[in-house]
Amino acid sequence: MKEPPKERPTEARNPRAAALASFTATEILELMNDEDATVPAAVRRAIPDIARAVDDIVASFANGGRLRYVGAGTSGRLGVLDASEAPPTFGVGPELVRGLIAGGDDALRASIEGAEDDAGAGARDAREQVRSSDVVIGISASGRARYVIAALVMSREIGARTVALTCDAASPLAKDADIKISIDVGPEVLAGSSRLKAGTATKLVLNMLSTAAMIRSGRTKGDLMIDLRPTNAKLKARAIKIVRDELGLDEDKARERLEANGWSVRASLSDAGGKPPSTPR
Repeated sequence: MKEPPKERPTEARNPRAAALASFTATEILELMNDEDATVPAAVRRAIPDIARAVDDIVASFANGGRLRYVGAGTSGRLGVLDASEAPPTFGVGPELVRGLIAGGDDALRASIEGAEDDAGAGARDAREQVRSSDVVIGISASGRARYVIAALVMSREIGARTVALTCDAASPLAKDADIKISIDVGPEVLAGSSRLKAGTATKLVLNMLSTAAMIRSGRTKGDLMIDLRPTNAKLKARAIKIVRDELGLDEDKARERLEANGWSVRASLSDAGGKPPSTPR
């Protein structure tokens, strides 16, 4: 007798949620919170692989390369989100980190039916957006989004370093990557809804990848964002606080120094004889 196919991790049912429809709102929330609490431990188990990816990204940046995230649906949106935060947080150009999503920018706000299955689009987007010096991170909870798989395969053909970020270690995406980051989060409270624990795990890993890579690339001074772009009142206040605290100035003097240096925190610290790392290329 033929055995049934093995259930995919991202499609499995959670026995704790079998009676979900009869739960009170509080019971639903408590169960979700309990399940979410298991995610950090799952991410921690993958730190050795995450660290390998960070090292590759740092090496790529040092050699004029860039970071590309490729995903579909929730995974694609999380990649675009992380990429969009790089310029204001670390003062880098918008081309250094970019997120590609199946279906294009319209898919950021609406579901584009069939986009994740469009392997041709994935290969085409990689050809247009990836260079041999880049690192490309394919993001797919199931590891089966054809758009993402095709983009990673094309990226390898181009010569880029590839990373799979998935919740299924046995998936096709994981097999096609130089580095596999597999986060075993277990079944979701709502079976198959990988925007839940899988999405949370993905966000945590993306936070780690981009932040650690930027720190290792000299884009901070200790825990301070000295390359941040003060484009609003909140960020200007943060810039003033950094300069004030680092140089022992009062708030008015810190503001004056920033204004004299075009609101560059790095330049303001250097101008005062501080020793922040030189601006990375």
